[in-house]
Amino acid sequence: MASRRPDSFDGLGYRGRDDPLYGAGYPVRSAGAPAELQHHHWVTTPPDIPGSRNLHPGERTPLYDDPQGEPGAPGAAAGWGAPQPGVPPAEQLNRFAGFGIGLVSLFTENVLAHPCIVFRRQCQVNYHARSYHLTPFSAVAVMYSITKAQGVRSLWKGMGSTFIVHGITLGAEGVISEFTPLPRELPHRWSWKQLAGHLLLKGLTAVVALPFYCASLIETVQSDIVRDEASSGLLDCVREGVARLLGVGAPHSRRLLPLGRLLLPAALHTVLRYAVAAGVQRAALWLHRRGRERRAEPSDPLDAYFPELAAAWAGSLAADVLLFPLETALHRLALQGTRTIIDATDGAVAAGNGGSPLVLPVNTQYDGVHDCLHAIRRKEGGAGFYRGFGALLAQYALHGALLAAARTLLRLLLLDAKTG
Repeated sequence: MASRRPDSFDGLGYRGRDDPLYGAGYPVRSAGAPAELQHHHWVTTPPDIPGSRNLHPGERTPLYDDPQGEPGAPGAAAGWGAPQPGVPPAEQLNRFAGFGIGLVSLFTENVLAHPCIVFRRQCQVNYHARSYHLTPFSAVAVMYSITKAQGVRSLWKGMGSTFIVHGITLGAEGVISEFTPLPRELPHRWSWKQLAGHLLLKGLTAVVALPFYCASLIETVQSDIVRDEASSGLLDCVREGVARLLGVGAPHSRRLLPLGRLLLPAALHTVLRYAVAAGVQRAALWLHRRGRERRAEPSDPLDAYFPELAAAWAGSLAADVLLFPLETALHRLALQGTRTIIDATDGAVAAGNGGSPLVLPVNTQYDGVHDCLHAIRRKEGGAGFYRGFGALLAQYALHGALLAAARTLLRLLLLDAKTG
């Protein structure tokens, strides 16, 4: 199990909806470590699978016929000291608990919640829709009608391209940090120069991934009614991103904004989202530790994993809520001039075509970020910045509910294993 240095902290032990490959960060406490270091020991890989164990120098894998736990036995000399037969070791139970909670969080955020992301983006770019879907109830109702008419796959479109964008982002971040002095992680005691370099790295990474992010955005909002399944593929996101970068490929409208006009809002959104999420996460963890010290509660095996994921959930929620207007403007500018056709988010149903939901083109004419924000405020009002906000609330409600359910289930399993 690869571990980071105890004095390092990258600001987000669990990256949340935009960085799924970093979703397996779990805090680990060493039994003999000083108190001031027990909160800064991080690992980036999931715990060992139950039944496996990392061997240390001088140890060997015990055989089935080895008498374990008896004085002088080979297993006891190697430090195995197994408990009574049928009772799993406490360390394996703790690792299983952390792995289970992390897996549930990762799967929920990047697979189960993807329909909420698709519908939220469709609402953000549908500037002439009558319904803003500010509550989860109206959003879920229309999502259900679209799924009923077009099939379940209609709300999971573009999921493969989102993972490709995440991979490109992580790869670009690693390459840039390798060939530049920009730090990929912040030490526990950082300086302002290190913080500025770290945030600059995040901004440069967003700039590199921007053309592929635009291509992925088109795949997630494009209606399945006009999608050509025969010509679509998993790597279309990469091909369309390169074509957008070089200005070649399928013809676009003259209203298509050059990528240079999108660099600043994309980098600003990424940096601000990272800073807000990291700040809220660290504050939540500090409050949790302080509350436990005041109440003097007994140690809980799940507290080694769940508080970190819960704090990451709170940080991502706060960042997405605060930056929702900027994200709306960024998505509209990235989609402008691409001749994209989306589903009608008002829930209207056409009379023909077997009752399929209506589709409509995206025809915006913004000159830049300032013009987009001004036009939204003037024509749609303040609520226009939060189109599709109900889908965001549904996404985080689903994520939080499954995290709580996984924690409760694993707590019951741990209690049964200890008392069995």
